[in-house]
Amino acid sequence: MINEIIKEAEQRMSKTIEALHNELKGVRTGRANTSLLDGIMVDYYGSASALNQVANVSVQDSRTLTVTPWEKTMIEPIEKAIMTSNLGLNPVSAGMVIRIPLPPLTEERRKDLVKLVGQIAENSKIAIRNIRRDGNTQLKNMLNDKEITEDDLRGAEKSVQDVTDKFVQQVDDVIADKEKELMEI
Repeated sequence: MINEIIKEAEQRMSKTIEALHNELKGVRTGRANTSLLDGIMVDYYGSASALNQVANVSVQDSRTLTVTPWEKTMIEPIEKAIMTSNLGLNPVSAGMVIRIPLPPLTEERRKDLVKLVGQIAENSKIAIRNIRRDGNTQLKNMLNDKEITEDDLRGAEKSVQDVTDKFVQQVDDVIADKEKELMEI
């Protein structure tokens, strides 16, 4: 039973790391990446749809993204959605293709992005610590129900803490890589 609690905590923590990777994809670095536009929702005949469901998004070169809508009528709503997003991008339409040039990041913008990445990291660490707390609570409940001894509880709590430390270190490593990538010119 103790091993199941530790294994469940480990699985939940690894999902937190996956979520961290997905969230960091949306943080803009100096290079063009289609995942930059993943969070953009477009008004498609009265309902909000993800951009990649109404158009093809691709990388033209290292500093330019292209969006090719499947319907000509979608050009204007897509441009509007990109401009109103907080990404600081200005799309330019050329016929059926919308080009999105990515301006080089200023030093100030890079520092802001590093702060944002730090906040994302802290949220991930909080999630991991909450998972640790849940596991320890389950273990203490087992002690109160006399399913385990106090020695078992201490050993299990140490195992949960070891798993927590491992995943917090993974968060730190991922964030260090992202900050290094952001500060590259």
